[in-house]
Amino acid sequence: MIIKNIESKIKLATYLSLGSFITAVIICMGVSFFAYKQVSNARQSIYILDNNIPILAKQTNMQMNRPAEYRAAVDLFHSLFFSLTPDDKHIEYQMKKAMYLADESGALQYNNLKERGYFNSILSSSSVLTLQTDSIALEPSNKFTFYGKQKIERRSATITRSLITEGYLMDIPRSENNSHGVLFTNWKTLENKDLSHVSKNTF
Repeated sequence: MIIKNIESKIKLATYLSLGSFITAVIICMGVSFFAYKQVSNARQSIYILDNNIPILAKQTNMQMNRPAEYRAAVDLFHSLFFSLTPDDKHIEYQMKKAMYLADESGALQYNNLKERGYFNSILSSSSVLTLQTDSIALEPSNKFTFYGKQKIERRSATITRSLITEGYLMDIPRSENNSHGVLFTNWKTLENKDLSHVSKNTF
């Protein structure tokens, strides 16, 4: 009888010890998680001094602004590639900046246009090309579709063309030549056709 009482007390003490240990571990994990969340939230808080008065400013997650940056990068790239003036140095400068933003698909389009005499025709006809962005569609797969209109001002006429391109966006480290940290891949032109052709008086 005494032995059974001792055994039951030993079991009870063991259960109590295990229960206390498990409870302590759970409490420690909960406190650690809470402390981690508090530190993370504190790191997102930035205080700016304005005449020695601290003003709280919240740090936002970069990914929250990424779609806006993607659209800005798409708009910039197309503006560099399709807004041109009859100046060979300016065209070369624009293309050089655009090539920092695209993979070999951008260089392929540039070389094709160059071989077809596209840039020489801009110089010879004194054309001024401007691009108007209509919309930019983004998909979860980082695929984009650009819709815009290109206006070509020549001495003899004004031509308006529709422009639709598509490609993919790849995140890369930011640099001086690629401030958005976005690389265009598999970029191609889907449509580039005349919408209107208005002749000008040449006298």
